Amino acid sequence: MSASEQTVANFVSNPLGFLFSPHKQWHAVACVPTNALPSKLLYAIVLAIGPCLAWYYGTTVIGWSIGNGEQVLLTSASALRIVIAFYLAMLGALAIIGYFIHWMAETYGSESTMVKGMVVASYTATPLFIAGLSGFFPIFWLDMLVGIASLSWAVYLLYVGIPIVMNIPAERGFLYASAVVGVCMVIFMALMGGVVILWEMGLAPVFVDG
Repeated sequence: MSASEQTVANFVSNPLGFLFSPHKQWHAVACVPTNALPSKLLYAIVLAIGPCLAWYYGTTVIGWSIGNGEQVLLTSASALRIVIAFYLAMLGALAIIGYFIHWMAETYGSESTMVKGMVVASYTATPLFIAGLSGFFPIFWLDMLVGIASLSWAVYLLYVGIPIVMNIPAERGFLYASAVVGVCMVIFMALMGGVVILWEMGLAPVFVDG
C-alpha cells in the first residue's frame, strides 16, 4: 500500500469525522483500496468495547433509580454476562447488515464485497458507539435522548454514505439505503426476541440495592 493510500485508510478510522464532516469522511471511505478494507473491520471490534465498559460500570457502580426509589445496581456477574452478550449481538448485527448491503448491491447497480458491506455498516454505527458511552451515567431520560439522537444520525449517515461509497446516483442510493433500513428494523425485532429467549435461559439481570 502506498503512503497516500495508508493516509486515507487511517483517516477513515476517525470517529469524530462521521459526526462533524460525514460527506468528506464517506468520500475518504470510497477511496480506500479494496486490499485495505479488511483492516477496517477492527473499527467496530474496538469501538463496540466502549459501550460495554460504560454500561458495565454504570450498572454495577453508579446504578439508577426509578422515581424516588432506592438506587438499583446489577451484580458484577450478571452485568458481565449481559455486556458480553451485548458485545456479540452488536458485532453479529453489523455482520448481518453488512452482508445485506453487499447482497443488495447488484440490485441497485453497484459492485461490492462482503467486507465492504460490513465496513459500511460499521462506520454507519459510529454515532451509536459514541452514544453508548452514556452508559457511564445510567439516567433514563438522558440516555433516551442521546440514543434517539444517535440513531437519527446513524440513519442520516447511511443515506449519505451509500450513494458515495457504492458509487451510484443519489436517487438510487436513497432506495438502496431505505432497503437497508428495512433490514435493520427486522434485525432489531429479532434481537428483541432473542433477549426474551436469553432471559428465559438464565441471562436475566440480577439486581441489588445500592
